[in-house]
Amino acid sequence: MTSIITNNAAMAALSTLRSINSSMEETQGRVSSGLRVGEAADNAAYWSIATTMRSDNMALSAVQDALGLGAAKVDTAYAGMESAIEVVKEIKKKLVAATEQGVDKAKIHEEVIQLQDQLKSIAEAATFSGQNWIVGEDATTVTVVSGFTRDSTNTVAVKTTDYVRTGGLTGNLLFTDDGAGVIDFTTGILGEVGTSGASVYGVDITTLDYDAGVPAGTANHISTMIQDVDNALLAMTSAGAELGSISMRIDLQEDFVAKLSDSIESGIGRLVDADMNEESTRLKALQTQQQLGIQALSIANSASENILSLFR
Repeated sequence: MTSIITNNAAMAALSTLRSINSSMEETQGRVSSGLRVGEAADNAAYWSIATTMRSDNMALSAVQDALGLGAAKVDTAYAGMESAIEVVKEIKKKLVAATEQGVDKAKIHEEVIQLQDQLKSIAEAATFSGQNWIVGEDATTVTVVSGFTRDSTNTVAVKTTDYVRTGGLTGNLLFTDDGAGVIDFTTGILGEVGTSGASVYGVDITTLDYDAGVPAGTANHISTMIQDVDNALLAMTSAGAELGSISMRIDLQEDFVAKLSDSIESGIGRLVDADMNEESTRLKALQTQQQLGIQALSIANSASENILSLFR
């Protein structure tokens, strides 16, 4: 039956055209955004995972920044410790030279005084962002952010690498302070009295004077000082090795965090990114279908006009 009121063919063509237009809008959205899952309505599960992982990746980016800051602190401390070791080596060399008969011990002592002052300058200057890892309160811990984790129960945590600062002759602090930045130069590896013959000849590195003591200036006296200096070198070398190992770990962690961030970004892309080759092909096909749909609707609408010829 042919009717001028109800045009079933036109309605069918219009429904098809609406479906094509809807698909075109969806495909154009994917092409313009580059995302297959751009909102929760597209795929709630994938959208939820991608949103969470993007958040974690932002946290990892902050961890990378923190690692860079931590690396700078450790490198500054290591540079200070390394420089202090070189100065103490030079003091040891001067003491050995002072054992030789006939040398001008007063001139050598003047050089040692300058080296002692240099040790204090190094200790005071080895600061980065307000933190000094080779001078500080005894038995305190400084930390470096080293990671961000999320376990199977969705519990998140920030991981840190700890460095325990200890005073004393065998610790890792050149000097200690009162917590308010006031350095006590009579403490720490360089400031405390040495253990070699401490009852008679024991000295600290920053004030040793081989023209003082009993018996002053004797070979035995100087030899004891050399032993004290060597003991300090051993402690400083150990502290430098500890700082070096932390620096190595930070470098490894920086590489790992960078790779982890890239892996997460790649994983998110696999879930939500659109295949542009596929989407461009689909868009071209939908454009062709749209043109055909418009043509079909035009033909369906023109069928009613043919009825007019029956009344002529």
